[in-house]
Amino acid sequence: MPKAIKIPVFKCLLFLSLTVFAVTTAAAKDIVKKYISQYKPLVKSLSEEYGIPVSIITAISIVESGAGRSKNCKLLNNHFGIIGKNNLRKKGIRTKFKQYEDAEASFRDFCEMVKRKKYYKKLQGNVNYMPWLDAMARSGYSTQPAVWKKMISNAIKKYKLDAAIN
Repeated sequence: MPKAIKIPVFKCLLFLSLTVFAVTTAAAKDIVKKYISQYKPLVKSLSEEYGIPVSIITAISIVESGAGRSKNCKLLNNHFGIIGKNNLRKKGIRTKFKQYEDAEASFRDFCEMVKRKKYYKKLQGNVNYMPWLDAMARSGYSTQPAVWKKMISNAIKKYKLDAAIN
């Protein structure tokens, strides 16, 4: 009978933790890729219509909605964390976020909101995402502009949104 190998508990726990992390990270990446694929035609169409880069629309929706998994996205079809009216109070749920009929209405409302900003005319048609991120962060799109800008930029780089979908 072969001799049993003794592995310290710490090494077992470390290995198990790393395995779980790798599996969940891969699963999360698959969820994001499916989200990108699902909304790719809509985003491309809106990008052409409004002159906002595909990378900006896609990355912001990924971050703000958790790639479609956030409560606001599921309950309100709100992919961008836009504040406004909703019908959830009737169901006893209080939220300050806007409700949309469908995902397309949410994406379109985001583009319309961007279109009303002062920086829009200057940047319209520019496919470089950095000037857009800078302008949006300066204009108060987020309550934590530096953190928000880094998160959006990281999503663009991680999922190659500036090259993959344009």
